[in-house]
Amino acid sequence: MTQDEFEALMADADKRIEQDVSWTEDENHSPAVQFRVQVESQAGYPLFVKGFLNRASQKLSYVLVHRPEGRIYGLDLGQAHRNPDRQLVGADKHKHRWSERTGVKEVYVPEDITATFAQPIEVWKQFCTEARLVHNGVMNPPPSLQMGMLL
Repeated sequence: MTQDEFEALMADADKRIEQDVSWTEDENHSPAVQFRVQVESQAGYPLFVKGFLNRASQKLSYVLVHRPEGRIYGLDLGQAHRNPDRQLVGADKHKHRWSERTGVKEVYVPEDITATFAQPIEVWKQFCTEARLVHNGVMNPPPSLQMGMLL
């Protein structure tokens, strides 16, 4: 993918999710929950979005994945990232944005994400707005974490 192709993909406002989002248990990372939804578009981009929430470690991620390229855009809350220049960035939140030069290895702190880890539905709405994703469905709340177990 070229930089121009990536920029056109991200600018395309026809990207949409035509289903409800429901969290499921992630047996490999318990007590985490996750989801995966297909992204549709007139252009037929090979995209899907993955979500990951671990309330025990207070980490939340939403990731836009392009099948041939892998992760091309993502938001991580609750963890810092070390850029290739060794600088630690975004202890509370950071975004990955694909580039021809670095892939998704370099991150920045987003100003457009104002919701917190404790507000995964509001974070989802802000993520979709910035990524120009239209969600024609419902984001169901993640299951509650009580006494170390998901309910």
